[in-house]
Amino acid sequence: MNESIFYGMGLNYLFNFWTGLTVAALFLLKGAVRFVPQNRAFIIERFGRYHKTMTAGLNFMVPFIDRIAADRNLKEQAINIAKQSAITADNISLGIDGILYIKVIDPYKATYGVDTYDFAVSQLAQTTMRSEIGKLELDKTFEERDSLNINIVAAINKASEPWGVQVLRYEIKDIDPPNSVLNAMEQQMRAEREKRAAILESEGMRQAAINRAEGEKKAIVLAAEASKSEMVLKAQGEAEAITTVATARAEALTIIGKSAATFEGEKAVQLELATEAIAAKAKIAKEGTIVLMDGNKSEAGSVVTEAVAIVAAMNRSEAFRPAVSDA
Repeated sequence: MNESIFYGMGLNYLFNFWTGLTVAALFLLKGAVRFVPQNRAFIIERFGRYHKTMTAGLNFMVPFIDRIAADRNLKEQAINIAKQSAITADNISLGIDGILYIKVIDPYKATYGVDTYDFAVSQLAQTTMRSEIGKLELDKTFEERDSLNINIVAAINKASEPWGVQVLRYEIKDIDPPNSVLNAMEQQMRAEREKRAAILESEGMRQAAINRAEGEKKAIVLAAEASKSEMVLKAQGEAEAITTVATARAEALTIIGKSAATFEGEKAVQLELATEAIAAKAKIAKEGTIVLMDGNKSEAGSVVTEAVAIVAAMNRSEAFRPAVSDA
């Protein structure tokens, strides 16, 4: 009976020993294994000194000897820069705020190079921004905001290199000048808009005047060309009319000449001339108030006798005789 009790107590102690050993092993294993998340880094110290940097994944450490001194976030971080006063090169006080984007690239330097890297970088950004604003005049601060951001980033990166922190970009959010400057800027912009409006109006009037002048010039040219064409056409018509009349008269004279070359034609010409002579004398007697005539020749018969005499004289004249051909 005593042996069975002693044996049972021995088994109980043995079970408790292994149970305790297993629990201790599990506890030690839990403290030795570390899972580091993505974009994170653990700074490990051993006996108070830097030992190593744990990166993302499965890592091991010695319990009670090693400890996690710092947990660094390797993601891009945005730091708000509070509004501050800055003086431009032309002595204008401005209120400027911004936002800073940084990233830890060396966890060791970010832990041991500076106490609090985000606070140090924000303070450096403020001083750098005031320094860069002091190099520019008021108008340039609005016009060269992009170059101002680039200069601030370059200056911060140069100063923060020992801290293991990289500034990716800096953005100015608001620039608040004094109310007096705002009023002056508004008046300036209003004057500039009125100036541009006046210039545009004058340009429009000048262009309209040029268009009118060109239109009048073209109208004059077209009128002159139309007048020229009309005169040319009129002259051509008159020339054609003169040519037609001359051709007709030439044809008529040709026909008359051919007819006058015959005996019958010669008699007809003599009769026509006598008729015209009688008509001319009668016209003179009608229009004149005083007619001097021979008393013996005032009768109608004497007029006919005179006409016959004229015809007879024409027959005797060489000029009215038909030409005798050589044949």
